[in-house]
Order: sequence, then C-alpha cells, then structure tokens
Amino acid sequence: MGDAPTPDRLMNLGLGFWGSKVLLTAVELGLFTELANDPLGAEALAGRLKLHPRGARDFFDALVALGMLERNDGLYRNAPETDLYLDRTKPSYLGGMLEMANARLYSFWGSLAEALRTGRPQNEIKQGEDLFTALYADPAHLKPFLQGMTGLSMGLSIAMAQKFPWRDYHTFVDVGTAQGGLPVRLALAHPHLTGVGYDLPRVRPIFEEYVSSFGLEKRLRFRPGNFFEDPLPAGDVIIMGHILHDWNLDEKRALIAKAYDALPDGGVLNVFDAIIDDERRRNAFGLLMSLNMLIESQGGFDYTGADCQGWMAAAGFRRTSVEHLAGPDSMVVGSQ
Repeated sequence: MGDAPTPDRLMNLGLGFWGSKVLLTAVELGLFTELANDPLGAEALAGRLKLHPRGARDFFDALVALGMLERNDGLYRNAPETDLYLDRTKPSYLGGMLEMANARLYSFWGSLAEALRTGRPQNEIKQGEDLFTALYADPAHLKPFLQGMTGLSMGLSIAMAQKFPWRDYHTFVDVGTAQGGLPVRLALAHPHLTGVGYDLPRVRPIFEEYVSSFGLEKRLRFRPGNFFEDPLPAGDVIIMGHILHDWNLDEKRALIAKAYDALPDGGVLNVFDAIIDDERRRNAFGLLMSLNMLIESQGGFDYTGADCQGWMAAAGFRRTSVEHLAGPDSMVVGSQ
C-alpha cells in the first residue's frame, strides 16, 4: 500500500495568504529599502520601521523562513531577489505592483465567491469608479505604477530580445507600452531596430523621460492613441504584451484584426501573456491571473496558446506558433 495522503498540502495552500500578507506588508513598510544599505538587528530594524516589539521579531524571522531575508549573527539583510527588486531606490524596483496588490487586490479577492456566482467584477467598479481612469488622470500616481510595470516585465523584455528573430525585421510597435521598458530592451540589444511606443497621451512624458535616460530618443518615439478608437501605427512587428487578457472575446478579436490591418505584407503580430497550457493543467499562474481578470475587469480572461492561434487564424494570419518566454509567460506569434 502506498503512503496515506497527508493534509500538509491543503493547509499550506489554504493558509498561503499568511506568507503573502507578510511579504506585502514588508513592501508597504519599506523594510527592504531600509535594509538595502546596512544589515540591522531586530531592535534597530523595528525602531526604523516604528514597529511594536511584540510582533517584530516573529515578523522578521518569518521573512527569513520564507527566503525573503537572511540573518547572520543576529543581523538581518535582504535576500538577493528582494535586494534587487524590492529596494525602492533601484531602477529594478517592482514593488509598485505589490503595493497595488496589497492596497487593492488583497481585499477584492475576498469576494472571489461573489465574482464566481455573478460573473461581475469586485473592484472599484462596484462603487461606480474605474481604477485606470483615476490612475491615468493623476501623474503623481501614474509614474510609480508604470515604473512598477517596467520592473515586473524586465525578465520578459530581456527574453523577448533574445528569443524573437529580430535580425529579420527593422521596425516594431509596442502597443500599451507604459514606461517603454520593452522598447528600450529591444533597442539596446539590437542596434538596427527602431520602434514606436503606443499608449494614451498622458504616458508620453514618462515614456520620453525613460527613453532619454538611455540615449535612445532618436530610435524610439512615442505615438499617442487609444487602441480601440484609433488606427494602430504601422511596423514590421506589432507587440501586444499583457494587453489581450484585459478584454472580452469580441474585443480580443477586434484588437488582433486591427493589428493584422496595420501590418505590412510579411508582418508579424507578437502577443504575450501568462498563456495557459492547452490542457489547462500546468500553468497555475495563468489560471489564477484569469480569475484576477474576473475580479478586475468587465470581460477579461486569460487564454491558451491554441485559443490565441485560432483567433489569429480567423483574422488572416497564415502561420502561428507558441514559444515560452520566461516564468509563466509565453508568446504567440502570427505571421502574414
């Protein structure tokens, strides 16, 4: 007889929000930024963060046990990942996304059962508000959000520069470019490329500031527009990264069709998201992201590679393929 099943996996998953909330709270408090320069003892670190002594040591040691901190001779220091990605003073900081998860998503996911019963979003929309309308209207909040998107997608941008055959193309358009993290990585890796970052008008100064910091303003330019209302700019390759999953099926099909119409003969559409495996068994992150779209959007959902290939074929793309990029993300490529 085989070993009897144990409840360990059930308990670890069911109480997984404990560890998640510890990490999110550490980001909120700026703990990793505080430790970026010098290691500190428990009492000194608690004092810097203005924490009560009762829970501080357990909080710090929980982060050690979770692999987020290291402790030697009573002094705490950042683990390599938290030092690189969760120190607010570094350009690689992606904590903006985790700050948003803590401030918004953590509570909204408490209404997952309601979302599953009703099929309706559980975020600000319930109060007649819209997160992105408010976010894009406030430059003080928009820039940190876009910076967080750059940090979060850095690994994907590097993988995209390496895994796609850019030697065969000369121009590209990054739809929903945000700060311009992907165009910058592509331009740095491939000096022959020129590109367009396409996004809403308020993004322009943030994009141009970031691109100029790399000296790439002659090769990368910003084009303002709304991808549902305006034509897409033309380029040899059109990229839609973390775009399609925000929208319902008809809107997904419409965006793919607009890309097809904007491409020249022989052009390519490159879509990347947390693509769900075709058997819907392995990419748990992609499936959880799709549930997040249920909570956050009116009709968005994540999808399999086969789904996207079918939509591309219906739009007229003759050849399609799926290739893993990094982490849970893959790219679906459609060629005319």
